[in-house]
Amino acid sequence: MVTSTLVLVVCLALIFDYTNGFHDAANSIATIVSTKVLTPFQAVAWAAAFNFLVYFFVKDYKVANTVSKIVVEHYVTLHVILAGLIASISWNLITWWFGIPSSSSHTLIGGFAGAGITNALYMGSAPLTAVNMAYILKIIAYIVLAPFMGLIIAYFVTLLVLHLSKNSRPATAEKWFKRLQLVSSAALSYAHGGNDAQKVMGIIYVALISAKVIGSGSTMPHWIPLACYSAIALGTMSGGWKIVKTMGTRITKITPLEGVSAESAGAITLLFTQYFGIPVSTTHTITGSIIGVGLTKRLSAVRWGVTINLVWAWIITIPISALIAAGVFALLKVIG
Repeated sequence: MVTSTLVLVVCLALIFDYTNGFHDAANSIATIVSTKVLTPFQAVAWAAAFNFLVYFFVKDYKVANTVSKIVVEHYVTLHVILAGLIASISWNLITWWFGIPSSSSHTLIGGFAGAGITNALYMGSAPLTAVNMAYILKIIAYIVLAPFMGLIIAYFVTLLVLHLSKNSRPATAEKWFKRLQLVSSAALSYAHGGNDAQKVMGIIYVALISAKVIGSGSTMPHWIPLACYSAIALGTMSGGWKIVKTMGTRITKITPLEGVSAESAGAITLLFTQYFGIPVSTTHTITGSIIGVGLTKRLSAVRWGVTINLVWAWIITIPISALIAAGVFALLKVIG
């Protein structure tokens, strides 16, 4: 049954997807802007186009399926989803305001899980019975693994590219790497859209099941992917310039060669995890990739103080989002 609460949940889910786009725009465009291959406006338009292009090619929504099963169906209500979305949007806006590239993916997962656990407490059940621990543990594991995968792949891709181009004239090589960065940036934007938009698809899908608009196990309605890819692309068009500065200049200085390596490594990692249905953080992945290219120069080329601050933001994202969602859910219960 379509209710005003369901409509509100769907609208908030798409608003979250929009904030995900402008919050995570930095992931796709930071290196290509910092190397001056594209202007900021050209870069966000380029990234947004490839965010949306995924709609026409990806029809297997494994990441969406994983997200939809984080909270056990018995404990999922529209108020649980509503509380999770409010918490996630709030944390996205807070971290965007301070220029912190935290994970939109993990704030969504933390918010959804936190509201589900709180609902279990209200129902008199053990809190952890509300979440599928296998999915939660896999996601937590990839908080560590995804940036390391990006770092290692970027490190070796950079070394390989340096070896292959060692006899090239610097001016010629620079020209070609600027062209190649258009390709690598497009690949990263494509992978970002395919991974991140699916998380919101999973939330909307489970909301429709909770409202009994569709049955459990039904095929996902076609309008959900179209709406989600459109929202994340529009968000990317808005850009997140404070985070672009952090990602593009504060971690390490990036050249076009290194931009190609970092973006290629990020795209490879995201496409790999997407294939296995693992909702990883695009932010974590590209940050690890940028660190990887910095390490090919020397250890001190990476600004470790900035990096450590980013890691702390990653660590606290899920628990803080869960706590905010728990508070919002409790408030919703009080006001009826």
